[in-house]
Amino acid sequence: MTSIETATGQSHKATNVSSATSKIQNSGLSFKRWGRKSPFIRYGLPMISLVVFGAVGFGHLLQGSKDIAKVKDDKEWEIIETRKALSRTGPIEYKPKKISLEEELKALQEKVDINNYEYKKLPRPNDSKSV
Repeated sequence: MTSIETATGQSHKATNVSSATSKIQNSGLSFKRWGRKSPFIRYGLPMISLVVFGAVGFGHLLQGSKDIAKVKDDKEWEIIETRKALSRTGPIEYKPKKISLEEELKALQEKVDINNYEYKKLPRPNDSKSV
């Protein structure tokens, strides 16, 4: 290559660079103009897409945690079933005790007598230091 060719090659590259920057500037100006003409496209559309994609992503996260919880529940259920099957006397029969609220109230009233009580002084933080 001669010095003339390199000089013309560099000037050709400089022309390409200046035309590329002018295209970028023009596209930037047209984008600003486009945003001023329709603010929905500039502000509303990104906001709505953020909300929609966020909801979809959050749904996937929640579904994953639900799947994990289901697997844990299934394992616990299997453990309970194997305990029932492996007990010495045969399967354990669970018979829930039938409880009524009236019976529970009577049992609680028998334990606690609200008419006979005694005042007790509660220790304060300052009292414990002086003792």
